Amino acid sequence: MYGLMPRIRHRELMRPQGDLFDRFFEEINLPKLFSEEKEWTPSFNISETDDNIIVEAELPGLDAKDVDVTLTNDILTVKGERKEEKEEKEENYYLKESHYGSFCRSIRLPNEVKAEDIDATYKNGVLKLTLPKAETERVKKIEIKH
Repeated sequence: MYGLMPRIRHRELMRPQGDLFDRFFEEINLPKLFSEEKEWTPSFNISETDDNIIVEAELPGLDAKDVDVTLTNDILTVKGERKEEKEEKEENYYLKESHYGSFCRSIRLPNEVKAEDIDATYKNGVLKLTLPKAETERVKKIEIKH
């Protein structure tokens, strides 16, 4: 009986009724009401000068009080949590969205640093850490006499 029917029609007969409802809403492209929160990993830029290791982390939407920085041996760890609420009230609609997420990034430093002299600043969503290198790790250029 199904052999004479077009294949598409045959597949449509086999679909459960709930699928028709789902396809209807997928085809009209309505915004999703319950979207899954995406994992958030902030960007880090690491550079090195003769005297310092500089770490910059882009942390938009965070306050300095929501960021925790620790140094254990040669591992620098930056943790934070983002809590954002957006509320819009217009004549014909009301929208309230909440976004929450945390992150934890650990970086193994290439040199020993002076932990007591680390400088940390936070401005315009960018955390900047200046880590002075320890004396034992600095490279001393040796001049060759000829």
